[in-house]
Amino acid sequence: MGLLSFIKEAGEKLFGSGEAKAAQDAAAKAPNPENVAKANQAAAEAIKTYIGALGLKAEGLAVSFDGEAGTAIVSGVAENQETREKIVVAAGNVAGVASVTDNMTVATPTPESRFYTVVRGDTLSKIAKEMYGNAGKYPVIFEANKPMLKDPDKIYPGQVLRIPPL
Repeated sequence: MGLLSFIKEAGEKLFGSGEAKAAQDAAAKAPNPENVAKANQAAAEAIKTYIGALGLKAEGLAVSFDGEAGTAIVSGVAENQETREKIVVAAGNVAGVASVTDNMTVATPTPESRFYTVVRGDTLSKIAKEMYGNAGKYPVIFEANKPMLKDPDKIYPGQVLRIPPL
């Protein structure tokens, strides 16, 4: 999959509290290499914890973060293509992440999904009509994006969704 782009300002706000926030504040006040490295490490851990909280697992999952570029790098071996894509999308749908470099592999390869960035006025039905030619296929998109989506009516502009092949 390589590099996927996201809207940096959209997504889960993981860096606004706890260790990630403290490390970012320290890096902003004294931007020396040590503080920047700590901020990047804390952000990477926050993203990895978020991925785990969603129940997404990969053998040897590793996450690193470059705050200056807003790039998360994920690696490890996912059980299948769906899990791989969900991990990449979860990492990218974090506020502060502009792109994700996907260095993951898959134990059982299957066809890759397409990706869609939500714009204002979108609904899952509208996206399904555009991508599949049938608005009634919106549950396919909803299921493909669980657990990041908890309600088919709650999507937001800038969010990136997986659109699996039918």
